[in-house]
Amino acid sequence: MDTLILRDAQEADLDAMVDLLQQLFAIEADFNPEPDKQRRGLALMLAQPGHAKLLVAEFGGRVVGMLTAQVLVSTGEGARVALLEDMVVDAGHRGRGVGGALLGAMEAWAVEAGLPRLQLLADRQNAPALEFYKRSRWTPTQLVAWRKHPAPAD
Repeated sequence: MDTLILRDAQEADLDAMVDLLQQLFAIEADFNPEPDKQRRGLALMLAQPGHAKLLVAEFGGRVVGMLTAQVLVSTGEGARVALLEDMVVDAGHRGRGVGGALLGAMEAWAVEAGLPRLQLLADRQNAPALEFYKRSRWTPTQLVAWRKHPAPAD
């Protein structure tokens, strides 16, 4: 019988992770599935192990889920914290505890790394994800995410 395995992502997982991100970005209004960009971003994170954590969930020898975290400094906490991104479970494996296992593993990593806070962004239209985070005891904040793509100087 196959069991779920959680492990650190490796370069050999890039294709599977890019495929998962295509599923995620297909439902998020703020992002577009662009495999080359997603591959570059994942490779950058893999190349910076002290600043990022990439977990994959494997079932039956196949990567079926992933979660990434990037470390930053919070002046509010006066400490390093982590921003979770790229939480996605393959559509055929949702509802089987894969997402909860990934979140639990990332929370354990944060405790071990001495990070007092985790935060994440979720698409406000993704009701299943919002309910999942609520069930996982995450709480929304009063902050609103903003972004801008700065124009290069002339």
